[in-house]
Amino acid sequence: MASNQLTGQQKAAAVIISIGAENASQIYKYLKEDEVEQLTYEIARMSHMSTGQQEDILENFYQVCLTQKVITEGGMEYAKNVLEKAYGAQTAASLLERVTKSLRTKAFEFIRKTDYKNLMTMIQNEHPQTIALILSYARADQAAMIIAELPKEIRLEVVERIANMDRTSPEIIHIVESNLENKFSSLMSLDFMEFGGVNYIADIMNNMDRANEKYIFDELAHKDAELCDEIKKRMFVFEDITCLDDMSIQRFLREVDSKDLVFALKGANKEVSDVIFKNMSNRTTETIKSDLEFTHNVRLRDVEEAQQRIVGVIRRLESEGELVITKGGKDEVIA
Repeated sequence: MASNQLTGQQKAAAVIISIGAENASQIYKYLKEDEVEQLTYEIARMSHMSTGQQEDILENFYQVCLTQKVITEGGMEYAKNVLEKAYGAQTAASLLERVTKSLRTKAFEFIRKTDYKNLMTMIQNEHPQTIALILSYARADQAAMIIAELPKEIRLEVVERIANMDRTSPEIIHIVESNLENKFSSLMSLDFMEFGGVNYIADIMNNMDRANEKYIFDELAHKDAELCDEIKKRMFVFEDITCLDDMSIQRFLREVDSKDLVFALKGANKEVSDVIFKNMSNRTTETIKSDLEFTHNVRLRDVEEAQQRIVGVIRRLESEGELVITKGGKDEVIA
């Protein structure tokens, strides 16, 4: 298996193995119990790895460490200049995006661990701009559930504000801290951290149920059609499976529940069905088609939920570097 096909946990395990038991034991002291458990599990599963794979993983790990160091010491612009000179513009942009996201997660980790209902209780009476700021640091699935439960007149405003965010200053973070000091722990701030923006709101919308997704896009199209189109272009929906290459389709099909696949295909258009069946074995295709034939009276809600779970698998595999999503912003309607 190539190093770019390994999960993040497997790569971390490879690094731990490479640095030796004594150094590894020192790192373990700084990890949470669940992280130790995950790492130990992956280390135990790892049988062998080629020298080339190890070198690739360690080089990538070094790049990430260097990126975090130059951001901390010199800020984003300094880091960008250093990394572009060292690795070129494309690799530098990728490293900066990964590390910035990691730093943001650490800074607001307590929010990301909060149950969305508790988080909803804490922020529901706040100003839409404050809600947008907080949700920019929440997990996308948390933000999606909270936005779905906000009053309609606030829902759209929060989506717009998140989409139009780019950076914020420590002063703004401190204002939020002082307003919410009785509800949240002290917020750690970084020098002009990136957050929110169109990419993030697209991530939220990918986690949104279809009914709220439709409402938000219908309303946003009237208010700001250009922003609406830009968000849709960054999203990945079930119908965009046709944009994936054969290898990526075969990869996610290995992880998809067969019942979900049957339900999802029940509401899929012919183009999606054809590309999925094309990437299955003849035997599996016959089994799925037989199940489809004998599956009746499926609720639209069940079809949509199955499709969303499949999209979730695809997006998880992309985040782990196991497949690549390339799409042109299609947003077709389920037939």
